[in-house]
Amino acid sequence: MSSDPTSTPDPLQADHAARLERLRHALDEEEVPAAVLTSAPSVRWLTGFSGTNGQALVLPDTLFLITDERYEERARAEAPDAELVLDRDWQQVVVDRCRDVGLDEVGFESDGLTHAAGEDLAEALDDAGIDALALRDVVQELRQVKDAAELGLLAAACAITDQSFEALLPHAVPGRTERELARILLRSMEDLGAEGAAFPPIVAGGPNSAVPHHAPTDRPLARGDLLKLDFGARVAGYHADMTRTVSLGDPGDDELVRIYGIVRAAQQAGVDAAKPDTRAGDVDAACRDLIEHAGYGERFVHGTGHGVGLEIHEAPWVSAGATGRLAAGTVITVEPGVYLPGRGGVRIEDTVAVTADGSPRCLTTSPRELLRL
Repeated sequence: MSSDPTSTPDPLQADHAARLERLRHALDEEEVPAAVLTSAPSVRWLTGFSGTNGQALVLPDTLFLITDERYEERARAEAPDAELVLDRDWQQVVVDRCRDVGLDEVGFESDGLTHAAGEDLAEALDDAGIDALALRDVVQELRQVKDAAELGLLAAACAITDQSFEALLPHAVPGRTERELARILLRSMEDLGAEGAAFPPIVAGGPNSAVPHHAPTDRPLARGDLLKLDFGARVAGYHADMTRTVSLGDPGDDELVRIYGIVRAAQQAGVDAAKPDTRAGDVDAACRDLIEHAGYGERFVHGTGHGVGLEIHEAPWVSAGATGRLAAGTVITVEPGVYLPGRGGVRIEDTVAVTADGSPRCLTTSPRELLRL
């Protein structure tokens, strides 16, 4: 007898009940009885709701999702475990629900509000005799550790990113422009199943590869150019981030070839350092020390990486002196680079999952050796 396919759990299906339990535990540790989440990524993480206007109110016994009538059907489909409130005056809803259960204080995700909106919420709560407590990093710290569903979605986004890189290579020929390649990447990621790009792709050829965040232009590629490609796919809200630097034929600059080897070794050192309980700053140091020892420290002009998930840039920040420690389930980028203005630059980047067994897992797997196309 065949089994019922509906009884098999979807490995990419989020366990929002478990996330709610984690959040309530964190609030208990902060001695905060309730909280309102205001940033779209946090609301989606907790409830599943992907609309652009939504707040999640976490009370001791109830989870409310507050949005407006435009999103009623989406909210009911995506966040069935939350009690839906359709009201554009969400601050008043928060006040009313907190007052209904006799709360005299509530935490709020201050990072998700403008200064004016935070003041409006605090004023509305104060008028009702309720203290507003700014929650700093509580939700962000929980979101740093990805659960199985999140890791699966990140892996899916990274797989599409790898496939798009492979599909692009035959088009990376002299005469093609940076903008043309960017359009090919965007189309390829969508054709392969992404809901879109994680961010506008960076396509930088020749001297433009020395600009860390270069925007694609109509410059045609030339034989001997280094070509820097920084891009990623987005799947169900989760972002991939990868950079590869390739060469159109033999590079005309021996120093840039030498730099490629230095950056490749530095990137591997950073990946190897991404272990549980390691300071994020030590991952940066693993890359930076090697580049500085090679004499190019001044040309490594940005941090080594950042967290990635429902946002393309999120905690933890992998930069010099960062003291936060990595935990199993954290997903970061490791992306050292060296840039010689007017000549060219090299960056190699992977999306890396920190694992419980201490063996970092690169979710992006495209070749890291210098490809001569």
